[in-house]
Amino acid sequence: MRIREKFVGDILKEMFPDTFQSIYDESPLLQYLDYKMRAVHGDSKTRRSLANVYAVYAILYFYRREFYNQPNRYRAFTGYDYTRLFHFYRGLYGGSRLQNHALNSRVNGEFRNRFPNLANDLIIVDNGRYLLHIDYLYAQGHDISEACCRIVETYMELLEAKDHALFRVLEAIRALSDASEKREAVKNLLTEDAEARIFEIISYAILKSHFHGVTVYFGYTRESVRAERLRLYRTGRTNANDGGIDFVMRPVGRFFQVTESGDYDKYLLDIDKVMHFPVTFVVKTEKSAERVGRELDDYIALRANGMTVIEKRYRSAVEELITIQELKLWIDALSSSEIDQILRDIDIYYRLEMNIGTPPETWNTGKR
Repeated sequence: MRIREKFVGDILKEMFPDTFQSIYDESPLLQYLDYKMRAVHGDSKTRRSLANVYAVYAILYFYRREFYNQPNRYRAFTGYDYTRLFHFYRGLYGGSRLQNHALNSRVNGEFRNRFPNLANDLIIVDNGRYLLHIDYLYAQGHDISEACCRIVETYMELLEAKDHALFRVLEAIRALSDASEKREAVKNLLTEDAEARIFEIISYAILKSHFHGVTVYFGYTRESVRAERLRLYRTGRTNANDGGIDFVMRPVGRFFQVTESGDYDKYLLDIDKVMHFPVTFVVKTEKSAERVGRELDDYIALRANGMTVIEKRYRSAVEELITIQELKLWIDALSSSEIDQILRDIDIYYRLEMNIGTPPETWNTGKR
């Protein structure tokens, strides 16, 4: 069986130079962890599965310290207390918001689906105590817990390095002294190849700044009308179940959804989620908004097949299309201080997205 991730193969080759492949082939646990490591080179749509990975790692971590190469002693062990494991994996990188579902059911369910012919669950659950079945801790007589721990620890290191790459880019842009160079550097972050998570955060920062200077007038009566600036809010994290709304604008109640350009069926699905309330789509494409609009219109016509009610339902729900072209034009219109604010916003919201600390004090340039 082919080892999927290079770093997994490298660790096994180092620990078992002559038998790494056969040990891997014999070990469902190694295969399972290897399968769960895909996010090191995937985009934001690749699930990191930290809950499942960390649930297994938490048990392995304590097992390695207390029962390594002691199979008979381990067979008499009744498991680790839930609280001990829970606090441990919540302290790992990106684990602060994890719940207990992985320990209680999700790992075993996924493990059974992946290896349907195996007789035993991976995690033994016994009245709030948890341990790994010994069948999966040994391969060819070798205790593989050390190898499994190294795989997960390397996975955490690679994810952290990947997540912090944007911070290094932002710091380099912020250090530029020429305003036009800084502006061009921000525009260069907007590409079709940009990770979806990063594109959503950057587009939010640009839209927030672009609309900030727009004033509208609201009131229930002529006498109560007052001036208000438009304010844009994010509804949650990139992969959150946001019901088809990524940003909401106050006080006008405008919905924004960030999306890819290729699958127009998803546009209609997003419209359905909000009961055909008008939506502005922010599209990660270099195409013009006019071209995307024509393609979407053609797709709606194809879906409707002449049914007027369907065509009207979807066409009236597309309030505006914004592409990379518009976002770059809006960057050109921003002042130097507004560009600095965009950089600060990107840093803040990316940290929130990734559960990574607070911005450095050098970003504290004031808040609108």
